[in-house]
Amino acid sequence: MDAVQGTLDELGTPLSEVTFVVFDLETTGGSPAEHAITEIGAVKVKAGEVLGEFSTLVDPGGPIPPFISVLTGITDAMVVAAPRIESVLPSFLEFVSGAVLVAHNAGFDTRFIKAACAALGYPPPLNPVVDTVDLARRVLTRDEVPNAKLGTLARFFRSPTEPCHRALQDARATVDVLHGLIGRAGSFQVHTLEELKSFVRAPTPEQQRKRHLAESVPHAPGVYLFEDERGEVLYIGKSNNLRNRVRSYFTASETRPRVREMIGIAERVRHVVCATALEAEVRELRLIGGAKPRYNRRSRFPEKVVWLKLTQEPFPRLSIVREVRDDDAAYLGPFSSARAADDARTALHEAVPLRQCTQRLTASTRVAACVLHEMGRCGAPCAGHESPADYSLHTEAARRAMQHDAGAVYTAVSARMERLSVEQRYEEASVDRDRLATFIRAAARMQRLAALTGIPQMVAASPAFDGGWDIHVIRYGRLAAAGVMPRGTHPVPYVESLVATAETVIPGPGPTHAATAEETECILRWLESPGTRLVEVDGQWSLPARGAARHKARIDLAYRGLDHKALR
Repeated sequence: MDAVQGTLDELGTPLSEVTFVVFDLETTGGSPAEHAITEIGAVKVKAGEVLGEFSTLVDPGGPIPPFISVLTGITDAMVVAAPRIESVLPSFLEFVSGAVLVAHNAGFDTRFIKAACAALGYPPPLNPVVDTVDLARRVLTRDEVPNAKLGTLARFFRSPTEPCHRALQDARATVDVLHGLIGRAGSFQVHTLEELKSFVRAPTPEQQRKRHLAESVPHAPGVYLFEDERGEVLYIGKSNNLRNRVRSYFTASETRPRVREMIGIAERVRHVVCATALEAEVRELRLIGGAKPRYNRRSRFPEKVVWLKLTQEPFPRLSIVREVRDDDAAYLGPFSSARAADDARTALHEAVPLRQCTQRLTASTRVAACVLHEMGRCGAPCAGHESPADYSLHTEAARRAMQHDAGAVYTAVSARMERLSVEQRYEEASVDRDRLATFIRAAARMQRLAALTGIPQMVAASPAFDGGWDIHVIRYGRLAAAGVMPRGTHPVPYVESLVATAETVIPGPGPTHAATAEETECILRWLESPGTRLVEVDGQWSLPARGAARHKARIDLAYRGLDHKALR
C-alpha cells in the first residue's frame, strides 16, 4: 500500500512562517463603552525578525483622568495635537491585515479595537488571537514565575525592554515574551499555529485520567476537598453544584498551571454538602483557614492580618499591630500586610499632624523636636509645644477619618497628587494614589464590617430555586445557622426553630468580633443581593452618612481602567 503524503493544510502552518502583530493599547479607563484609546503600539514579527512597528498617540476626545496619567505618563497636553481614533484606526487595521494578533491580556485590547470598529462602521478584525497570559499559564509553573504579569515574564525571559505602561514599549516586551513562550511550547511538541491555538485549551493526560474522581460527588451545594494519597488536603473549593464544578477540573476549561499540577497529585475528592450556597461559601473559608491547603492562595493565613491602631496614651500615635485588644482604641483594617497598613498610615499622616515618633510621651516629657515640626507636619508635643488637650484635636480628627468621615484624608492626598502631577513627578504621585486607595478602601471595608458585626442577631431570607427560602441566622457578623424553608411552610415556627438551634456566638474586641473579615464580607454580599429580605434585626444596621464608601466609589471608578494592567 502506497503512503500518502499529507497536504500543507493537514500539517498546519509552521510557527516560523506565521506573521505576528504584537500590540498594546493605553486607554482612559477599562470600559470601551465609557473610555477611549490614548495610545496604540504594535510590532510586526516573523521567524524572530522584526518587520515593522506602528506607534501613535490618540486624542481620546476628552480629559485623561489623573489616575491614568499617573500610571502611563500620558497627559492631556501630550494628546492635544494627536490624531483622533477615526484617523488612526484604518492605518492600524491595514498594519495587522493577514497577521495573527498577539497581546498580553488580549481580551482587554481586542474589546477596545472592536468597539472602535463598531463605532466607525468598520467590520471587526477576524485575525486569530494569541493571548500571552493564557500561554504563559500553560507552559510555566508557579515555581518559575509567581504570576503572569508582563513585567514578571519579561524579566524571566530576560527581555532587554522593560514594560512601562507605554504602548510601543510594552508591545516590544511582549514580543520577547512571545518568543520565549513559543520556545517553551516547542517542548510540548507545539510547532504549528493550529497546535498552538489548541494547546492552550487542551486538558492534560492527568486531567483525562482522573475524571473518575468526580463520579461520587453529588449535584448539591457544598464544599469539595482534593486530597493526596496520604489524606493531606491539597485544595478546597465551593460550588452551588458540586458535581458539575468538580468535573470541570478535568476538562479543557481548567487551564491554571498550579491547579493542573494539583490534579496530578490528587487521589480523591471529599465533599461536604451544605444547606445553602452561603453556608458553602462560609464553610470553604473556615476550612481553608484551618487546613491551609498548599494550593489555595486565597485566605491561606487569616491570622497574619495586621491592623492600624490609634494608641491609647496622652499623645496617641498610629501603630501597626497584629492583635486587636479590648482597650477602646480605634482600629483600621484588617490589612493583608504591614506594608499596606503603613501605606494607609502615611495617607492619614498627610491629613492629620499626629506625631510619628515611637517613644512614650507624657505631659511632662521634654525632648528636642524633630524635623517634622519644622516642616509643619507635627505640633511637637514632645517639646511641650502642644498640651494633651490641644493634641486631642488631632486624635479626634484621626479617629473620625478612620471610623466616620475620610474626607479630610481624601482632600489632602488628592491635593498633593495634583501638585506632583503639575510638576510631572508622576512616579511619586502614583505612590500617593495607591496609598490613598489603600486607606479609603480599608476605611470603607471596616465601616461596612462594623455595621454588621455590631448587631447581636439578624435573621434574613432569600428566595430558593425550588420556591422555598434560604434562611440564615447571623450573630455579630458570623453565620450561626443556615437552612432551607420548603415552599408552603409557615415561616414563624421554622425561623424560631432555626434560631433556637443556632450557634452561640460570643463577641470579641475590635470591628470583627466573632468571624474573619472574609466571612462577614460573604454575608454582606448575600444580604445585599437582589431578593434578600430581613426577617429580624436586633439593633440598628446602618453606615456613617459621610463614610468612606462615597470616596471609594470615586477611587474604584478611576481604578477600573487600571484593572487590566494587573497583567501588564
